[in-house]
Amino acid sequence: MPAPKRPTLAQLEKQCATWNAAYPIGTTVSFEFIQGEGETYRGKSKTEAQVMGGHTAVVWLEGKSGCLNLDHCTAVVGDDDATA
Repeated sequence: MPAPKRPTLAQLEKQCATWNAAYPIGTTVSFEFIQGEGETYRGKSKTEAQVMGGHTAVVWLEGKSGCLNLDHCTAVVGDDDATA
């Protein structure tokens, strides 16, 4: 089975721009360590989404010491601090 294709830098930058346009810093975010396995952490974003190392779209959350892959994050819509 071939390895999955990685997104291009342009695709990652678009993913970040779309996230940043919809969700300002301070938005509550649900994070799944393994996609589809359920929430493992919930916190507020403390940065805009950004491309790390040219290969991954990430966001930094309060209470976490590292950044988190944006593909594993969902903005919590309906939370008082989230915007749609």
